[in-house]
Amino acid sequence: MKKILALVLVLIMAFCSCAYAESDLEYVKGKGVLVVGITDFQPMDYKNENGEWIGFDADLAKAFAASLGVKVEFQEIEWNNKILELNGKNIDCVWNGMTLTSEVLAAMECSKPYCNNAQIVVVPASEVAKYNTLESLKDLTFAVEHGSAGNEQAKAHNFKVVEVQDQASALMEVASGSSGGAIIDSLMAAAMVGPGTGYESLAYTVGLNSEEYGVGFRKGSDLAEALNKFFDAGKKDGSIQKTAELYKIQAALIK
Repeated sequence: MKKILALVLVLIMAFCSCAYAESDLEYVKGKGVLVVGITDFQPMDYKNENGEWIGFDADLAKAFAASLGVKVEFQEIEWNNKILELNGKNIDCVWNGMTLTSEVLAAMECSKPYCNNAQIVVVPASEVAKYNTLESLKDLTFAVEHGSAGNEQAKAHNFKVVEVQDQASALMEVASGSSGGAIIDSLMAAAMVGPGTGYESLAYTVGLNSEEYGVGFRKGSDLAEALNKFFDAGKKDGSIQKTAELYKIQAALIK
């Protein structure tokens, strides 16, 4: 009888442990920090002159972490390894203007979409008139972030590509003349390309698609629902709108 009772207790404890382990929310609260996987991607995640991560996504991640009663930690990742980083618990979420592709939706527990976006072609400003249709782009070699939605669009259109670490590197490739063009997120292009930006010699031209951004957690994570509630509250009290206006992306917000 004692052996049976002992076995029952072991099974109950194992069940409780599994139930606890399945809660990402409790896991993050227990360690006291939300680790956010990012890349350098203005205006979503980038460093200011003091070396602090700021941007629309970075600011929202800080506020979300505060709402959970934990600190936030930003960790730069190789975008192509984002799923491995997440499942290995090196990070707790991917929050970096991430397009909700079929691969992402299959591999991650995602928040509801919060921003509209598109993949857009960037070329030297002096060549915009030459490259303003899909057909005209066939002879270019494009710099694309590996594992990105831009890379997927390049493959879908059978463009020649050079894969680089991130979208900022893709712009540098075009500015240096190493690549004829780049395919990046339209929100990034609006912030970083053209008059008054760091890439005045570049311009954006053909849009390749339309898409939506979401935040990714481990599959089955209850943090996704917690973030959805945070988004709902932020839309209701106007804080998300205010943050979007700060980074001039309010037109991209999904209402």
